[in-house]
Amino acid sequence: MVLQPRRTINHNAMLGRRVPHPTSAKFHDEDNGPAAKRLKTFESTDGENSRGVSDNENALPNAYRDEIPDSEDEDALDDEGKPTSNRPTELESVLPQVKTDKEAIEEYEAMRASEDIPEDLKYRLTQRTWTKGKSSIYVDAFNLALETVLDDEGHLFDEKEMEVFKQWRGLEYEAQYLYVRLFLRKTSAWHRINRLGYYGDIADLPGAAKVLQTPRQFPQSSAGVQSNPGELAPPEGTILEFDFSFADGSEGKIATLEEASSLLNLDELKVIAKEAKVQGKNKSELLKALRRMSQGQSGLGWVGLKRSDSEHIIASESGENEGDEDDARSDMNRDRHFVRKIMASTGACIRLSLPTLKLFERVHLVFYRSTEWTDKSLTTIILARISRRNFPDYIVSRSANIFPTRAQLLEFEAALRTQFKVDNILEFNGNPGQSGLVEVLTIFDEVYPRWKVLLQEEQRKEDRVYESGEGAYLRRFSPAWVYTRIVHKGTYVLGRFKVHEREHEVTSELLNQHLFHAARRGAWYQRKALLEEHYMYAIQPPSGMSDPEQQKRHWKRISLQTCEAGLQDKDCHMIYHYDLQKRIRKLEKNLKIPKREQHDFGHVLLSQPIEVTVKGIQIKKEYPKIQRRASAQGEERQRSTKTIWVDEAEGGGECSVEAMCLSDYRSRGFKGYHAEGGIVRTLFAYLFYDVLFVYIPNVFQTAYQTCPLDLHTDAFFPSRASEINHRLVEIANGSAADIIRAVDEREREKRTCIIGLNWDFELEDLLEIVSCFNGPALATVCKVMAQEYRVRGGGMPDLFLWDTEKREVVFSEVKSENDRLSDTQRLWIHVLTGAGIRVELCNAVARDVKVVDAE
Repeated sequence: MVLQPRRTINHNAMLGRRVPHPTSAKFHDEDNGPAAKRLKTFESTDGENSRGVSDNENALPNAYRDEIPDSEDEDALDDEGKPTSNRPTELESVLPQVKTDKEAIEEYEAMRASEDIPEDLKYRLTQRTWTKGKSSIYVDAFNLALETVLDDEGHLFDEKEMEVFKQWRGLEYEAQYLYVRLFLRKTSAWHRINRLGYYGDIADLPGAAKVLQTPRQFPQSSAGVQSNPGELAPPEGTILEFDFSFADGSEGKIATLEEASSLLNLDELKVIAKEAKVQGKNKSELLKALRRMSQGQSGLGWVGLKRSDSEHIIASESGENEGDEDDARSDMNRDRHFVRKIMASTGACIRLSLPTLKLFERVHLVFYRSTEWTDKSLTTIILARISRRNFPDYIVSRSANIFPTRAQLLEFEAALRTQFKVDNILEFNGNPGQSGLVEVLTIFDEVYPRWKVLLQEEQRKEDRVYESGEGAYLRRFSPAWVYTRIVHKGTYVLGRFKVHEREHEVTSELLNQHLFHAARRGAWYQRKALLEEHYMYAIQPPSGMSDPEQQKRHWKRISLQTCEAGLQDKDCHMIYHYDLQKRIRKLEKNLKIPKREQHDFGHVLLSQPIEVTVKGIQIKKEYPKIQRRASAQGEERQRSTKTIWVDEAEGGGECSVEAMCLSDYRSRGFKGYHAEGGIVRTLFAYLFYDVLFVYIPNVFQTAYQTCPLDLHTDAFFPSRASEINHRLVEIANGSAADIIRAVDEREREKRTCIIGLNWDFELEDLLEIVSCFNGPALATVCKVMAQEYRVRGGGMPDLFLWDTEKREVVFSEVKSENDRLSDTQRLWIHVLTGAGIRVELCNAVARDVKVVDAE
């Protein structure tokens, strides 16, 4: 399939948020974060909790990006009052843990406010200077991204887009500041200008808004719109056509009650609801009730007309006061009545114009090498520069060939939109139903031929163009990377329709390529082997065999070969090995293969986790009855998930269940930490320091990274396979202590920022631990971390223990009555037991319960 130009209009649409792989898809790749045992909320740069998309945004096209509220934003929570959170972006995950809240930014800007400095952006960035009211870290970070992209990758933008950038440079500081702050907020929503509250940085807020809303003209463009698989036309409202503006004005644009009512706060909404005679317990219910009312039939009573007003209507019917007649007829529509009433109270509003917004989102995609970003992404690089930290020595390599052509960038964006559409059907709206599955299958059929073409192109690049593993990270920005996931989803739909022959064919093709989504190969082997064991004998009976039993045996032997290939595949992650081994043992038993010829997996040292019980005194807090209202039930339920115990070994104070169990282990001669993976991550950082910071093109975009950009992807392992395997052999042979000593001697004094490395752990403890660790077992744990750092970085058992006398390492997962194992924890327990490491499931049982009054 060849990309066909359609019209001489720019295609500026893009999806500004990477779609996370749903848990039900079990797509364990770089998009999945570690399964957290307890939820945490993150704060936005402005010190408020980030929030979800409001009702009116759901009705707008392409409102996909996670949005960040501003410090002046009155609704930092969603309509139900629940705070939401954002996952860190790839850029944030490789930068150090710097303070990025509102106070940190204001503290630095205030420190530089009195300095007399020039307005040059690069000078401010290099000299670390800002002046309040004339410069801002937000505007500088935004412009840094723009200037860097235009300097290095300006070929990705055409004449119209370059004109937008030219006009942007010509804007005054206040207009730029307003745009950037709105860019970090709910970009697709309307904002009341009189409530933006930027008067500390903008002297004339209405004037700055008017500058952004001014229409501007475009030059002619030679670029056309291309059609992409799964998407024949760009999304509506995202095209740069004859003119543009940076923002839209509300006059004439807000015409529905749904849009207008979203601008009201709770008190204002109550006033409108009272007049409309609708009721609700909170803002969400009031909005829903108001919108339901607006869809009903109109009547005079709803617009405030009284019997005494009838004389005006009579007069209008006789031909007098035609203007009043128009007004009366207009007032008959309750929707228009309330829209006018709301807009009269809110005043002028502003919303970022969608075409220019999507263009700037594309700039940030190219700059941050990520399909999502937040306000932290915008400022973290600058804040990392000004933080007094030491970073590892590595070669910074920002390549300009991430997207070699504009066509590839546009196709990548279109592929993201198509991927979102598929996920929206299969995962985010309940049961997809027959029509949903058919739609996904249609998208699969459109994408499949293009995917095959791109696979050949990428393989040619891998064989002839790329050197030193640089292609591994670049491939993540190929449309084929996204198409591979869509094809994978297509195999699921083929299975639902029982088109097993096609499913087997496509799964085989997924396995035949080694360039995309290596983390999924184990699951593909499992599915392929299952199809061969149970279905293929009836679909493709071998020639010359008429006996069904012989046909089954033939395909079971093929299934056995598939499982063996999976175990031998270096890209098949170890977490899939046990299931493949189980299938092999079952198939060999069914095929009645002689015992001497069967596989022996005894060297894997599989063992079951050991159940142990620790008894202690539990504390339950009793809250006053006055607090036991409906709204407090959720809080008590949340409090009950973390139990409180008495630490009998440490003076009888209150402690967590993990601390209580840790004290019990220490009483039995163990040393240990309640680390939840902190020890393992620290050991991995020590042992793989040289591998983490070896030169690989494109993965070190700044000088302030704690790890390469591809560590959290499945591109990390294959691009360094030789170095990683060499280090694993050294660890298995008992050289871990020497490696740790060398790194510690070189880096501890500087306390170098390295991902996962906690300098608070003493060197003596780490050396004791590796001396108790079996070499091959430690190598196995490190290999799993190297293969899937993002997914395996969490989910480790709670307690890390070691016994210097028995030379033994023990992991212990603590479970109280309200706790249960997550999927990630189960996988880690499986890996650890498979490596021959003792894992205990420690059940905390209360031998006594102490009830105390809550403070």
